[in-house]
Amino acid sequence: MKKLSWALIVLSVVSLFVGIGKLNLPLLLSGNVDSWDLLFTSRIPRLAAVLLAGAGLSIAGLIMQQISQNRFASPSTSGTIECAMLGYVLSLVFFGNGNQLWLIFAVSMGGTLLFVQFINRIQFKNAVFVPLVGIIFGNVVDSLATFVAYKYDAVQNLSSWTVANFANLLQGDYELLYVAIPFAIFSYIYATRISAVGLGKDFAVNLGLNYQQVLIIGVLLVSVMSASVVMIVGMLPFLGLIVPNLVSRFYGDNLRRNIPLTALLGALIVLCCDLAGRLIIFPYEIPISTIISILGGSVFIFFILKGERHAR
Repeated sequence: MKKLSWALIVLSVVSLFVGIGKLNLPLLLSGNVDSWDLLFTSRIPRLAAVLLAGAGLSIAGLIMQQISQNRFASPSTSGTIECAMLGYVLSLVFFGNGNQLWLIFAVSMGGTLLFVQFINRIQFKNAVFVPLVGIIFGNVVDSLATFVAYKYDAVQNLSSWTVANFANLLQGDYELLYVAIPFAIFSYIYATRISAVGLGKDFAVNLGLNYQQVLIIGVLLVSVMSASVVMIVGMLPFLGLIVPNLVSRFYGDNLRRNIPLTALLGALIVLCCDLAGRLIIFPYEIPISTIISILGGSVFIFFILKGERHAR
């Protein structure tokens, strides 16, 4: 954990000085007004958004895997993100803007809960089958969102969500992502109950837990953290899938211990991908969703081919 923390700190400092706008330590020390303004209005907000998005979506994936009892489940393979997009479109249609957070969170939560209830009724649940069902479910919801967007001329608003982008985030644009902090803390405190639910309904009930209540709370945590990231940044595919699996592979399956590790690794991976996207064709940028798709897809295929021995 110390190595991850130090790597994150070092790369975070490097990230502050990477970009088209000229920014370096001598300029800051000399009190250059433009440099300090660039630092506080652009570079620090971008760094904060990268770290919060990576940590929040990774923790959401970890909790999703627990409550669905499947290591290949994640917000991007359970319809959660697509449901958030549908909520956003409905917010545009009925209220004229996409600022109705309660509607976006409610649709995201309702869709995720429907997916969890659906797979709990399926008898044949091998490791790969469940995420395939989730991808199909997500495509159906995505098609519905696209249909509504076409009907009410909101396609351009919807398409902006499909490509994650940190480049345009300035001070005042990303603060919703701070919701990940209290939700992550609550997840850590509530980890024992979520772990019990992950072992099955009968096990949780025998321990005296209200299975349905814990399940709904878990779905709420997943939905709010996922939807907030998608609303501000866009889609970061496979992140919530690969990070929890990597942490579990190297550190075991203790949920409470894995939550901070997952947050650190998720933030580190997104930061590395963001830096790569900014440097590969500098001064232009490659969308971070492209890099994460390549990385996440490759790791996903690797897990499938290896059989993922620990998958439920």
